[in-house]
Amino acid sequence: MARRTFKYRLYPNRRQREKLQATLDVCRELYNAALQERREAWSSQRKGIYYVEQAKQLPDIKTVREDVGEVHSQVLQDALRRIDKAFRAFFPRCQRGQVPGFPRFRSESRYDSFTYPQAGFKLSGRLSLSKIGDIKIKLHRAIQGQIKTLSLKRENGMWYACFSCMGAVNAAVD
Repeated sequence: MARRTFKYRLYPNRRQREKLQATLDVCRELYNAALQERREAWSSQRKGIYYVEQAKQLPDIKTVREDVGEVHSQVLQDALRRIDKAFRAFFPRCQRGQVPGFPRFRSESRYDSFTYPQAGFKLSGRLSLSKIGDIKIKLHRAIQGQIKTLSLKRENGMWYACFSCMGAVNAAVD
């Protein structure tokens, strides 16, 4: 079983573009806040903070910040998984003696995608996204395999849907 990604162009209307951008902004702010929390915990207490501890804080954050509540919960969890993955890659590089590259804060130009890891989206002629709406999509080829994740990516002012699928690769054998 191989994993493949299929990328399609999205054609959101103005309201949908604003919601996509707002979701991206919330995810970036959450990523940067999680990074700051980890840095402060280490510098003040020499204590590491991990994904589970930060994910438990999400319901409280949603009650305080209305804009965070307008983003699908799994998208928020994935933003926290991204920072956790960055730290999990950082420490082994330190131990191997490589140039480690400490996880950095992300500016608007350096954070350009968010992911629906399991649910919150449906593809049936249009791409239906939880808390965003139905977006027009150009399906120029068939998706092969079972869709596992959906990443929405902003490139040069345009939006793309990247479906990561699990399934057999049709390889030509001589």
